[in-house]
Amino acid sequence: MDGINLPRIKCLLVDDLEDNLLALAALLQSEDVDIFTSRSGPEALELLLVHDFALAFLDVQMPEMDGFQLAELMRGSERTRQVPIIFVTAGAREAQRVFKGYESGAVDFIYKPIEPLILKNKADVFFQLYRQRQQLAQQLKDKTETLRLNEMFSALLAHDLRNPLSAILASAQLLKRRSSEAHAQEVAARILSSGGHMGRLIEDMLDAWASGMPSGSRRWRPT
Repeated sequence: MDGINLPRIKCLLVDDLEDNLLALAALLQSEDVDIFTSRSGPEALELLLVHDFALAFLDVQMPEMDGFQLAELMRGSERTRQVPIIFVTAGAREAQRVFKGYESGAVDFIYKPIEPLILKNKADVFFQLYRQRQQLAQQLKDKTETLRLNEMFSALLAHDLRNPLSAILASAQLLKRRSSEAHAQEVAARILSSGGHMGRLIEDMLDAWASGMPSGSRRWRPT
């Protein structure tokens, strides 16, 4: 979204072998993506508590906590259950293994040796989806702020302008009724005429404000 500084995209790589992490990071590195690496499931969980990731690549075979177990923990947490998971494995393409992966929450599998173009294309799809969600969230935030400012403006018109004007008009009417002087009558008439004109302007501004609001918000109008 032009003119808006959105947070950078973050990608998590989890593998117990440093060489594998370096190879994956080199393939996925780009100008608007930050790569985070972890060599164990517990370490990855610590990163997931701090950062919002657009995508996670998990190695299936790891000591202490394998990729399937890590994925199940991620899916069990409100904070991380929406993070897309792609498993990376050197194992055979066994139907039971694939089923277990998808059951654990994976969106895809990548088999070693890794084809760089396939890896990059798969990642880019999820990075683009994440960026679109960021943009939609920012647009919603901007519209909410606009609604708040409009409500403040309407309150200003209704309370700081319309209410004092009502007091002025009431005073002018009282002056006109209780004074028989021609000058007082003339002044009261001018005040009532000008006040009526100002009141119509205020109402027109309120109507213009209401017409520009989302349909679900027009039902509210300060009095």
